[in-house]
Amino acid sequence: MAKRKAENRSFLDKWEAEYLFTYVKDKPVCLVCGVNVAVSKEYNIRRHYETKHHDKYKDLDMTQMSQKVEEMKRSLVSQQNMFKKATSQSEAAVKASYIVAAEIAKSARPFNEGEFMKKCMMKVCDLVCPEKKQAFSNVSLSRNTVADRTCDLATNLYDQLMEKGKDFVAFSLAVDESCDASDTAQLSVFIRGVDSNLCVTEELLEFKSMHGTTTGKEIFEEVSKCVTEIKLPWDKLVGLTTDGVPAMCGKKSGLVGMVREKMREENCAGELTVYHCIIHQEALCAKALKMEHVMTTVTQVVNFIRAKGLNHRQFKSFLEECGSEYADVPYHTEVRWLSRGKVLNRCFELREEICQFLETKGKDTAELREQKFLCELAFLCDISSHLDALNLQLQGRGRIITDMYAAVRAFKTKLCLWENQMLQGNPCHFPCCQSIKAQISTAVFPWAQFAEKLSVLAAEFSRRFADFDAQKCKFELLSNPFAVDVENAPTNIQMELI
Repeated sequence: MAKRKAENRSFLDKWEAEYLFTYVKDKPVCLVCGVNVAVSKEYNIRRHYETKHHDKYKDLDMTQMSQKVEEMKRSLVSQQNMFKKATSQSEAAVKASYIVAAEIAKSARPFNEGEFMKKCMMKVCDLVCPEKKQAFSNVSLSRNTVADRTCDLATNLYDQLMEKGKDFVAFSLAVDESCDASDTAQLSVFIRGVDSNLCVTEELLEFKSMHGTTTGKEIFEEVSKCVTEIKLPWDKLVGLTTDGVPAMCGKKSGLVGMVREKMREENCAGELTVYHCIIHQEALCAKALKMEHVMTTVTQVVNFIRAKGLNHRQFKSFLEECGSEYADVPYHTEVRWLSRGKVLNRCFELREEICQFLETKGKDTAELREQKFLCELAFLCDISSHLDALNLQLQGRGRIITDMYAAVRAFKTKLCLWENQMLQGNPCHFPCCQSIKAQISTAVFPWAQFAEKLSVLAAEFSRRFADFDAQKCKFELLSNPFAVDVENAPTNIQMELI
């Protein structure tokens, strides 16, 4: 009975010419007015045709009706394609809006930049493809839209991270706390996880403003909340990197101590490996040079030129009159480690112009012209350039600890080479020192003093990176497993190594 009922409700092709109906998406549709008939029965279709359209088309024979049906079907297909095109254009406009919002967010620009970008797009469109102006106009880039799009993207990224986190076999955290320009403590938590296919995911997990105190307990509470929200088990945490301050590294009241205590409470069998940020340690090593007096003098000179608008304008005009290669001197910012080398190099290149300008302002330049100070400035410029190059090597997304450790070891080897070159009076990798050497007597140049400083710097690198040296075997196992002595490798992987 059910089968016969279904057969009686199937659409027949002859109804197209008889009643001007067609079948679209499992529903009979009138070709004249576009009305859908709920049940595919001849009685319903015939009743609609006879009450609505019979009088208009009763004089047409079957051939004419067939032609009319084909014409109406083409018109219907055209309308459907038009709607599909409109939907496609609308989707493209929304997608373009998200893409622009993502670029604005990545470049840390204000949300209202979207309105400016749309004006530029419309100007370009008028000249390049004026027929597409409406399509460009449909891309919404208002301030509120860009803000909403950015929130949507952030939510989606977090959801993706949570989904990937389900497959993590191990993960590590990097935690840093620093004050912004308004003296508000900003806590940033990064996560790096790996799944069973060795696919590594690295992402910013949380960025939290801390308006009160920043004790180890409060930092731990924020980190613990992040781990809980992303639904990661503590027994999969294998590494923790901090910036080395007591609130982070304390064995009892610090973040490290509290994380270890939490892992004991969760009965975690794994070992937590703790690191001090390798880039931060590299920056701290530079303090072993003990040449703050040179940096202080340079900073005072730069501040005198830049602090007052009149001095700054006059100095730039003076450089222009001298035909200098450079147009200005940059500020030094302590928290921006790379700015140190840039300021020193610029001041060294402009040392003569700076002295002349200061003399026109009635300032004493005896210290800046001393041979000892010039030698120290040249040495500090060169070694800062080398340290900055190492710093850049250690930066970047997706860096592997073995590569970073290799870069540090290579730099320590270079320091030994440079020390020997200094003792021999041949600083071929120190261009500023070579420049000063050509201007003063070789006997006056403090070769032994600078060689000793390089030796102290190498010793400081060895001291600060002793924890990394202790894990040298593990690093070699990861970087080159074919060269590892199998007998000294962990027993659970000896067969795999063989």
